[in-house]
Amino acid sequence: MSERIVIAGASGFIGRYLAQHYREAGADVVLVGRDGPDVRWDDAAGLREAVTGAAAVINLAGKSVNCRYNDANRAEIFRSRLVTTRAVREAIATSDAPPPVWFNASTATIYRHAEDRPMTEATGELGTGFSVEVAKAWERELFEGDLPGTRRVALRMAIVLGDGSALGPLVALARFGLGGPQVDGRWFATAARRNAGTFHEFRARGGRQRFSWVHIADVLGAIEFLRAHPELDGAVNVSSPHPSDNRTLMATLRRLLGTRVGLPAFRWMLELGSVAIRTETELVLKSRWVVPERLLDAGYEFAYPELEPALRDILAGRRLLHASAAR
Repeated sequence: MSERIVIAGASGFIGRYLAQHYREAGADVVLVGRDGPDVRWDDAAGLREAVTGAAAVINLAGKSVNCRYNDANRAEIFRSRLVTTRAVREAIATSDAPPPVWFNASTATIYRHAEDRPMTEATGELGTGFSVEVAKAWERELFEGDLPGTRRVALRMAIVLGDGSALGPLVALARFGLGGPQVDGRWFATAARRNAGTFHEFRARGGRQRFSWVHIADVLGAIEFLRAHPELDGAVNVSSPHPSDNRTLMATLRRLLGTRVGLPAFRWMLELGSVAIRTETELVLKSRWVVPERLLDAGYEFAYPELEPALRDILAGRRLLHASAAR
């Protein structure tokens, strides 16, 4: 009998990638979402049946943070994570054959803006502001209550690179000659944004904000590694051991795409542009410097530890790799 893998919130590119892998490996993949296709979030009995006897549960559900942080979106970002995580927990708690492991998405954004040193699970300092509070609440919901038969792991994922990821808009900018660094600067803050914790304070200079990332193959690799290591639970950083910075990221993209010109985007441009495309500047200006200490100490070997090979693989798969960069 094939093992059953339950993937909740599988409509995003990470969920689709995982579902495809497990299906090709012969697993019985059960997908949970607002409209199924196998189980709906409002079907508590169906969710309990899905997790009962499952080999693993992977919950990725939550509204995308790539939006403007107005009142309605902030509320939905919280609600979509907490309600779904609670539903999974309750399903496992009431199951008579609970899964041995439950992986729940979290985010490396939980750490503070860091330019001075890397953030590890042991020594990392949690930050402040809206995005951090979302991450904290998400993890609290995951670890609430007793689940004696199920190990719980919070996947503190850095920016995941793959086909369909946040890389897409950066590739588009680079191809149009706008692939220079995203440069922070001073900007006015409204009382409303400060109170909501959504205003990004000017800190990193010259596009040197750190860029922590992970290839999607290593998201899967980390999950499989963690499945095989029952001694690991709690928060785990899922991030390349070699973070980069924004300036290097954009320069590497330009080189691999064969684009010579890369105009920088300054803070005022980013602020105006973010309003136009309904997103937030924090997504590119916060310095995320995260290292996967627990995975490395346990012996996980990353398939893509370095940025350029990771980008090369993704761009080649999309047939965007310039001939001069091909090997």
